[in-house]
Amino acid sequence: MRLVIQRVSRAEVRVGQTVVGKIGKGILALVGAERGDDGTVAQEAARKVAGLRIFEDPEGKMNLSLEQVGGGVLAVSQFTLAADLSRGRRPGFERALPAAQALPLYEHFVRTLELLGILVATGAFGEHMEVELVNDGPATFILEVDSPQSTVDR
Repeated sequence: MRLVIQRVSRAEVRVGQTVVGKIGKGILALVGAERGDDGTVAQEAARKVAGLRIFEDPEGKMNLSLEQVGGGVLAVSQFTLAADLSRGRRPGFERALPAAQALPLYEHFVRTLELLGILVATGAFGEHMEVELVNDGPATFILEVDSPQSTVDR
């Protein structure tokens, strides 16, 4: 599972003109499921996101977690994170998990965050979305969580 994590002061996602998910201070998590990912991978990704200490303490150091700053997560599915850009000029999506298999993993990721006590808003899986954010810092991170099987396949 590949995620782009952005520390935000606010973020929202729209489908058409309708806001479907919105947070204030927190994390925008763009979530891409790859072949070989499973529920364990989704759960581990959620635990890592919930525990990240990427918010500044009074001394200006990244030392505080979502819980400590009262932040939320806007989780947005994004299959393009599994794209292979190594050949030619057009991305290949062979590593992307098909939507029917990716949706339960995305939902498991969201549910796990909620069980960990994190306020979660979401995008609309499989829809064309517009994501608007204010990246605080800017602070952007790449998180890759692999199952033992997926590391063998690569």
